[in-house]
Amino acid sequence: MSDLDLDDLRAELADFAQPEKKGGRTPREERIIAGFEDIQRFVDEHGRAPQHGEDRDIFERLYAVRLDRLRSLEECRLVLAPLDHQGLLTGLEAAPSPAEDMNTDELLAELGGAAGEAEITELRHVRSAAEKRAAEEIANREPCPDFERFRPLFEQVRLDLDRGFRITRPFVRDSGLLKADITEGQFFILGGQTAFVAEVGETFRAPNGEQDARLRVVYSNGTQSNLLRRSLQRALYKDEAGRRITEPNAGPLFEDRNSDDDVASGTIYVLRSKSDHPIVAANRDVLHKIGVTSSEITRRLANAKLDPTFLMADVEVVATYELFNINRARLENLIHRIFGAARLDIEIKDRFGQPVVPREWFLVPRFVIDEAVEMIRDGTITDHVYDPRTATLRPR
Repeated sequence: MSDLDLDDLRAELADFAQPEKKGGRTPREERIIAGFEDIQRFVDEHGRAPQHGEDRDIFERLYAVRLDRLRSLEECRLVLAPLDHQGLLTGLEAAPSPAEDMNTDELLAELGGAAGEAEITELRHVRSAAEKRAAEEIANREPCPDFERFRPLFEQVRLDLDRGFRITRPFVRDSGLLKADITEGQFFILGGQTAFVAEVGETFRAPNGEQDARLRVVYSNGTQSNLLRRSLQRALYKDEAGRRITEPNAGPLFEDRNSDDDVASGTIYVLRSKSDHPIVAANRDVLHKIGVTSSEITRRLANAKLDPTFLMADVEVVATYELFNINRARLENLIHRIFGAARLDIEIKDRFGQPVVPREWFLVPRFVIDEAVEMIRDGTITDHVYDPRTATLRPR
């Protein structure tokens, strides 16, 4: 060995050197990066980090929780540090997060039933072997080469959820959804991503004797997979936050009666004022207050004559409609947008003499309100507004 020069020594030692890691990243690292890229795209679009809060949409709140977890896990920070060109891991752009102080149930409530990546935001326990196998079934994803074709679909679903035109339902074993019911064109939430069933292959008989088919599933983070329909169903069962997204016309926004699995949300009411104010008296037949409440109507109206919202006068109930499975605030905003051109411009003094401008009174005939209710019921109200000149609802 003493006769070797430095080059020979280096060559000799090279045989014992640690080989370079090959084969790229692990499936877990790929999922961590994919989840982080969703957050980066949000920042590129909105110019800020995602934030918590009930006033934020479900996707932003999901990204905010996911970002909290990525920052808190050293493993994730090491993987993402070279990719963090926006400085998100430092936490300088984000608002203080309540996620660390919440238990799992509270976190699910904060997200409105959605959850983050199965391995990134798991807060309750270490997953069982069965859960890990379910995660691996959906881990084999690849970039979607024609994702731009699907991007508008995901954006529309997001808008539909924001506006209350679609809702999400838990994917549970007693939901009545069978493998055969997973069809082309459906949307689900799986592992924190929106999943779209883009294609369904030919049906074949699986080794267990059941019918199955190969799916092409595209995800909102720009990836895709070709898992079996049975595997997608099993993955949704295993994901405690797995949900299916309803169709926009899957049912009325509110119904006259509820089914067994409906969740009561409140009541839409139409009122007429008994005020002797000259403007109110002159337009009493067409002046209506339209609102949505989660409490009993009688309780809501108990002190109407002391409330400037009710024009400091008693009111009579013209019509009510019970709501199920609906976001009350979004429905009320929709109604007020439709009749915005007919909003009553009036100033009322409260009992302390302070001026108040009520915002929920509209100069609209009762028959037009009934027509709007039916259009909301069948989903055709979108992009319609009330035209005061013709007293009709017309497309915008």
